[in-house]
Amino acid sequence: MEEKQIATIGSFCLNEICEDYNKINNGNVIKSGKTDTGVQRYFCKTCKKSFTETKGTMFYRCRHTEDEIVECIAMLGDRNSLAAIHRVKGIKEETVMNWLEKVSAHVEQFERIVREKKLSRVQLDALWNYVGHKGEKGKNLKKLQEILFGVERL
Repeated sequence: MEEKQIATIGSFCLNEICEDYNKINNGNVIKSGKTDTGVQRYFCKTCKKSFTETKGTMFYRCRHTEDEIVECIAMLGDRNSLAAIHRVKGIKEETVMNWLEKVSAHVEQFERIVREKKLSRVQLDALWNYVGHKGEKGKNLKKLQEILFGVERL
């Protein structure tokens, strides 16, 4: 019977076209420094591609720390407005909305983070309620634009 093992980022290459893709602890992946925000970077000697430990997560290509992102999402869960988050944290409203979109694509991962950061169930419910209402408003706005202008504005 084949034994299953949990693989960690950095123990295999994440490039699907690499010869050593899905080969765990093959010796082809090495550490290759850190990003400006302190995220570990890896390099595959086989395909010559580099990747970070956050690839495939909601924190991939984010310039802010994981704690800042989770805290801003929690503030949305506490029913703070985007403008209030911008005033308190100094992070643009558009950035927080982009994070919210990423969170919606990584629900299981965010739920695990919620348990680690001790966010309350009320905060999480308010957050998903917020996401749902924003989507409805966006649809209505597009319909209104089509009615008023004939074509959706870019």
